[in-house]
Amino acid sequence: MTGPRPPSPLKGRPLSLKAYGAAAGLIAPLARPLLEARARRGKEDPERLEERLGHASAARPAGPLAWIHAVSVGESVSALPLIARLAAERPDLALLVTSGTRASAEIMARRLPPGATHQYAPVDTPGAVARFLAHWRPDVGLFVESELWPNLILAARAAGARLALISARMTEKSARAWRARPSAVGSMLKSFDLILAQDGGTAARIAGFGGEVDGRLNLKRVGEPLGADAAEVARLKGMIGERRVVVAVSTHSPEEALVVRAVAAADAEALTIVVPRHPQLGDQVAHNLAGWRIARRSAGEPIGADTDVYLADTLNELGLSLRLADVAVVGKSFGPEVGGHNPLEPARLGVGSISGPAVENFAEVYDEMAAAGAALIAEGEGELAAMLAALIDEPDRLAALGDAARAYAAAQGDQLAAALDRIRPLLPAA
Repeated sequence: MTGPRPPSPLKGRPLSLKAYGAAAGLIAPLARPLLEARARRGKEDPERLEERLGHASAARPAGPLAWIHAVSVGESVSALPLIARLAAERPDLALLVTSGTRASAEIMARRLPPGATHQYAPVDTPGAVARFLAHWRPDVGLFVESELWPNLILAARAAGARLALISARMTEKSARAWRARPSAVGSMLKSFDLILAQDGGTAARIAGFGGEVDGRLNLKRVGEPLGADAAEVARLKGMIGERRVVVAVSTHSPEEALVVRAVAAADAEALTIVVPRHPQLGDQVAHNLAGWRIARRSAGEPIGADTDVYLADTLNELGLSLRLADVAVVGKSFGPEVGGHNPLEPARLGVGSISGPAVENFAEVYDEMAAAGAALIAEGEGELAAMLAALIDEPDRLAALGDAARAYAAAQGDQLAAALDRIRPLLPAA
């Protein structure tokens, strides 16, 4: 990178972005009733709707401010190591973290370092964005993964914030959608001073739209092992006894039933712990598993000798479940929802994983892990059952899978240090 790129002037927006901005302004009066309707369905925090409209619920700290934005749980959690490093290196720098979902807000409330502030991101209407930026006045904005909101990005740039798109991800599906509006995505990408792509495919797609990719960073490759209460781990292990445990990680209904059937076929005595991606849908998951003997964590139900499935339908306890696991099955990979989830979360705890074939969101990671003997890919339910049976029958093979997974995860930490070297020049002077 040779220096800061010039801001994208508002007058220079392509026609598609001018039309988007005009349309967003016209529908702005509908934002509040739409948010209130979402709140009634549990999809918005009714106590914090004003934040979504750009009205801050906290004072801006004095001095320079760095803003980190990540849309949902996965992106927010992946940003935590970066946030922690910034807090440690630059105690003079106020940190504002925004996200768009209730689950991510709850996790950030627990895990942000002292002094960091969480707010909900404003909806992408001109008024909400203007209010947000006028209050917070960020010196730098770090956007995680694929958050390309035109009004927010272009207005932040016009206001003088240095911008970075880090751990950038653009799938082929997203690229196909953007190809209908190439000048729009090109204008947004050119607003970033720094772009660090997750993988080679993303880098090529961004470059195809005129974005300048400055390096690589996949935040989901770095991070500390997920935490858990040691006493609770011991209590649950006492209930489980000597049974083998398969943890189904971040499943999407009706995928859970496929995994439970495969585990039962592999070992009739094994316990399946199901950790749904959206714990609030626990009732639906339980309905899908009717016929199996289920204990629900949200209801405080104990694991008995005859329990087939422990439904871990609580938030932010994946680290607990993984500490009970012999092997993990990573969800959103068998369908109908596909794309895969991060196999490094179990790997950091020395738990090997099996995934279904549809892992395009983490294709590069899975290819590398499979080559290193750190993860397995099952083409369907039958192959999953066979793989589980082989691992359960051969303890040495199961241990080798876990050891390889841990070694692979440990090797990923250098990415963050290299990325910070790129990010530091964007930060305001101490």
